[in-house]
Amino acid sequence: MAEEAVLGFLEKNEEISDSGQFAAEQGVDHQELTNVIKSLHGFRLVEAQDIKRERWALTNEGKMYASSGSPEVQVFLAIPPEGISLEELQKKVDASVFKIGRSQAIKNQWVEMGKQFVTRKILHVEDKVKELLILVQDEKVIDPKDIDALKRRKLITSQTWKGYSLRKGPCYAPKRKKYATDLTRENLQRGEWKDLEFKEYNFLAKGQPVDGGCLHTLLKVRQQFKMIFLQMGFEEMPTNNFVESSFWNFDALFQPQQHPARDSHDTFFLQVPSTTKTLPEDYVERVKNIHESGGHGSRGYGYDWKREEADKNLLRTHTTAVSSRMLYQLAKDGFAPKKYFSIDRVFRNEAVDRTHLAEFHQIEGLVCGRGLTLGDLIGVFNDFFSRLGMKKLKFKPAYNPYTEPSMEIFGYHEGLKKWVEIGNSGMFRPEMLLPMGLPEDVRVIAWGLSLERPTMILYGVDNIRDLFGHKVDLGLIKRNPLCRIGIE
Repeated sequence: MAEEAVLGFLEKNEEISDSGQFAAEQGVDHQELTNVIKSLHGFRLVEAQDIKRERWALTNEGKMYASSGSPEVQVFLAIPPEGISLEELQKKVDASVFKIGRSQAIKNQWVEMGKQFVTRKILHVEDKVKELLILVQDEKVIDPKDIDALKRRKLITSQTWKGYSLRKGPCYAPKRKKYATDLTRENLQRGEWKDLEFKEYNFLAKGQPVDGGCLHTLLKVRQQFKMIFLQMGFEEMPTNNFVESSFWNFDALFQPQQHPARDSHDTFFLQVPSTTKTLPEDYVERVKNIHESGGHGSRGYGYDWKREEADKNLLRTHTTAVSSRMLYQLAKDGFAPKKYFSIDRVFRNEAVDRTHLAEFHQIEGLVCGRGLTLGDLIGVFNDFFSRLGMKKLKFKPAYNPYTEPSMEIFGYHEGLKKWVEIGNSGMFRPEMLLPMGLPEDVRVIAWGLSLERPTMILYGVDNIRDLFGHKVDLGLIKRNPLCRIGIE
C-alpha cells in the first residue's frame, strides 16, 4: 500500500524529495499517493511541502503525430519515387494532414509541387518532429529551440505538475495507529477497551444544516380556503373515510345504477372487502323506492334497483358522499339550518396527463335551510369567490344527476385575460333530500371545485404532476412564497 511505503521509507530516510519520482519507483499511481499524503499530513504523521513544476505535454494533435508520424513525413512517404499526380496524392492522405504536410514538406525542400504533378526532391527523410514529440511524452530534456517550434505548431502545451516533498511529522510512527470511534459490546466482552485509544471529538465541527419545515403548496392554499369557509360561518365535515359504499357515493344522491360513472373504467372498486354490511335499512328501502317508482312528484328511473350494486365498496369519487351522510344524520337528529364544507381527496380511474391525476382534492360547500332559492346560491358564490379575488363571475346551465337546477361557475382570470371554469354547483333534488327525512320546505344549495386547479394558477404550475405525487420537486416547495389568495 502507498501509506505503508511512505511511512516505511521515512523510517530509514530523512525525506522523500519528490513524490512523483517516489511514485514511479514504488510503482503506485501518483494521484493515489497524493491522497495518502494529504491524510498523513492531516494527522501530522508527515510534514508535506508543495512542489510545483512546469512541464510540457502533448496536445491531441501532438499525440496523433507521435503515433502516426508528422504530416510532412506522411505526405512525403505517400509520394512514390516516380512521382504522383496531385489529385491522387490528395486521395492517399487525409485532407487535414495533406494541408499541413504539403506546406511543411515544401518549406523543408523535400518535394517539388507542380500544378498537376508532385515529385520527391530527396530520397529519404527523418521524422524529427515525431522523435521530439516522443521525447516530450517521455519527459526527456530537449533543446529550447525545438520546444519553441513545437509550441508554435500547437503540438505541445504547458502544464503545471503538483507534488510534495515529505519529512517525518511530530506524530510520526512507522505504522498509523487506528483510533476507535465507538465503544462496542465486543470491546467490552473481549477486554479490548483497556488498550483502546479513542479518536478525539471535534466539538467545533459543524453538523449537517437543519432545514426548517416547509408547507406543501397545496396545504397552503387549502388553509386559505378553509379560513374563508370558517369566516363565512361554515362547519367542517369529517372526511376521514376514503372508502365508501356505492350506496352513499351514488344511490343516496339519486344517481341511477346504470350511470356510466359506476363503471370500473371510471371508479376504483375494492376487492377486499368488496361489500359493506352496515347500511340504514329503512333509509335504503326509501332510496330503492324513489329509484324504482319515484315519489314526491318524481317518476323515478323505472328500473329494477339491485341491493348488491349499492353494497359495493369503492374509493369515493367525490366528497358529496360525505355530504349525503351528513344530511341524513341532520334529518335523523332533527333538522336545523347548517353550513358545511369539506376539503379532501377523491379518486377516479382517469388517464394521467398534465391536468389529470387518478387522485386529487375536492373542495365542497353546502348550505341547507328553509326556502332557499337559486338567488341565494348565486349570492353565496359572489361572497365566497370575492374573498378569493374573483369578482367577475358567470354561470352556465349544466346537468348533474342529484342537483336541479345545476350551474357551472366561470370566473374571469385577470392574469390569463380569459374566463376559466372554476367549479360546479346546484340545488340538491327533492328525490335526494326527502327520502332522508328532511322537511319538504328544506332546500340545499351546494358547489364543488378542485384544489389543484386554483393552486396551479396561483403558483404558475402547468403540470399537475409537478404539484402532487411522487415526482414533486421538494426544492420547489421550499422556494415558494407564503400563499396569498388573489387571482387578479
